[in-house]
Amino acid sequence: MIDLQPLAILREIDRTGSLTQAADKLFLTQSAVSHAVRRFEERYQVKLWKREGHKLRLTPSGEYLLGLANRVLPQLEYGAVVLGDYARGRRGAIRVGMECHPCQDWLMRVLDPFLSQWPDVDLDVTTAFQFGGLAALLSHEIDILVTPDPVEQPGIEYQSVFDYELVLAVAETHPLADKGRAEPADLAGDTLITYPVSRERLDIYTQFLIPAHALPRRHRTVETTDLMLRLVASGRAVSATPDWLLRDAKGVRGVRLGQGIAKSIHLGHRKGECPNYLSGFMELAATVQIETVQI
Repeated sequence: MIDLQPLAILREIDRTGSLTQAADKLFLTQSAVSHAVRRFEERYQVKLWKREGHKLRLTPSGEYLLGLANRVLPQLEYGAVVLGDYARGRRGAIRVGMECHPCQDWLMRVLDPFLSQWPDVDLDVTTAFQFGGLAALLSHEIDILVTPDPVEQPGIEYQSVFDYELVLAVAETHPLADKGRAEPADLAGDTLITYPVSRERLDIYTQFLIPAHALPRRHRTVETTDLMLRLVASGRAVSATPDWLLRDAKGVRGVRLGQGIAKSIHLGHRKGECPNYLSGFMELAATVQIETVQI
């Protein structure tokens, strides 16, 4: 059986970029790290890395072992947390993964009553997934996935918590503001702003532009909703935006995309793993609604 120590060493080297820092993180000496790796290489007759100056470059064997570490170690670490919680008479934490960039406001409305009702349950929120949100859920890196695009998968259940419409946010002075409806060709002269998500997962492309063989003049991404709406209000760009984000936006108007793009936010979790506090979180989430705007 593969020793876990080389897996932990490779993961820390990947995280820190340094053999010395990896040794510090693992509370080992650098020589102990080097010895553990050399012993592993001798046992399996492979090389895990090559030195290029002061840098380490993983070999194909090292890349495989790093991938294995990133899949296996989170599950073992989570298992240790669960066992410790069982020993203390409670069961740990909820780890929420976010695939919905603008859902932070909604999530904060869920967290306050949840933390009040479940004072002994910890909660963590992440948007960083090495292999995507669904893979993180399947590999036990997270317990709940908040997503507008549920992917059916054996072993995963979804619950819809609220509906909304994806609209085109434009400046009040934009020609489309009075038109009230946008067609794909209308974006040919505009810069389109979206969150940093691949086009294959952007509804404005998959459900609106690509079926009509249309593209905007330019596409750029921004990280924050506030910056996105400020750029739209200034007339510099348009944006595909959930309608609820426009309820307090100044200088911005929502325009329907074609016949409308209806969306829902879903919570995904693993089947058969729904302790009381996880059920409590989802029940609370279903009661927290977001006020939308009339388009």
